Amino acid sequence: MSRVLVVVPTYEEAASLPVLLPRILEAVPQADVLVVDDASPDGTGDIAEELARTETRLHVMHRTAKDGLGAAYRAGFRWALQRDYDVLVEMDADGSHLPEQLSRLLVALEDADQVIGSRWVPGGAVVNWPWCRRLISRGGTAYARLMLGLSVRDTTAGYRALRRGTLEAIDYSSVASAGYCFQIDLTRRVAAAGLRTVEVPVTFHEREHGRSKMSGAIVREALWRVTWWGLQRMLRRRQGRSGRG
Repeated sequence: MSRVLVVVPTYEEAASLPVLLPRILEAVPQADVLVVDDASPDGTGDIAEELARTETRLHVMHRTAKDGLGAAYRAGFRWALQRDYDVLVEMDADGSHLPEQLSRLLVALEDADQVIGSRWVPGGAVVNWPWCRRLISRGGTAYARLMLGLSVRDTTAGYRALRRGTLEAIDYSSVASAGYCFQIDLTRRVAAAGLRTVEVPVTFHEREHGRSKMSGAIVREALWRVTWWGLQRMLRRRQGRSGRG
């Protein structure tokens, strides 16, 4: 796993990015970073370009519109695989994922196909999160586990590392989810492919700058997609039992 790329999607993260990027580069010296900016009106993309002028490990992709988290990650993964990176890391731009904990994920990936930095396993923690966000996250994970038959404790986690072979095996380019449901979709696809997911505990910090991207539309998308996938799963199981009968 000699080539690691940290993909950081951004939209209006001008205050957070100058703090976060040096921390990533220092914490994991073997990693490169790709900022995928969705035409941020606050100049986030320009800030990333300025930092990249003096740092060869930092790359910037400019997209023409705000098209959702899932689309940004798909674009970043495609860029990475075309350049032969071995490991792809997802990390939020707002500082909620601590770069200093990334080495935990990379070490665990030696014996896994996907590693999730989990808030909800023993040793994991959330700092300065309002109760409503805790409820949405834990409730969403519980619902996804029930409907999709998953054992992962933090299905919506956005801090994760994947092998390039894992992304190729699950056909990541066909993942249609736009918001945080993208993470649930990756999790269920990895499980369906018979690949191994490992969770390691991380500490999640509420952002200090800017505004959260969580919205009612994102929650609704996750709810209807998970429900639809769950119903499809139940139908397949019922058809399987009928066929055996």
